[in-house]
Amino acid sequence: QVPLVESGGGLVQAGGSLSLTCADSGRTFSTYAMAWFRQAPGKEREFVAAISWSGRIIYYADSVEGRFTISRDNAKNTMSLEMNSLKPEDTAVYYCNGGLLPDLQVRSVKGAWGQGTQVTVSS
Repeated sequence: QVPLVESGGGLVQAGGSLSLTCADSGRTFSTYAMAWFRQAPGKEREFVAAISWSGRIIYYADSVEGRFTISRDNAKNTMSLEMNSLKPEDTAVYYCNGGLLPDLQVRSVKGAWGQGTQVTVSS
């Protein structure tokens, strides 16, 4: 399978914004739900947000609700995560993956994990 590629991470100050992109060039998840996850040093990978294949159903982790916005463009085979009002606790490596929507919320995915993209939020 062609791996997903995450991009857009970087270093920002608290309160700033970043936009992440997940490229599914192999169209692996064109008919599946997709999601963003993150893993901070010393912690388990956690669920961030998920979106159904149609984009009509969206779920957010409580920690990012109201600050992050997930979207997807099936014509371009991409998924995005707009992150606003960033906090130091948002610092993590962000990954994307796909699968069944209920499974994604409990971190059960169909694809392999890619390299992720580092997001660092300074105080």
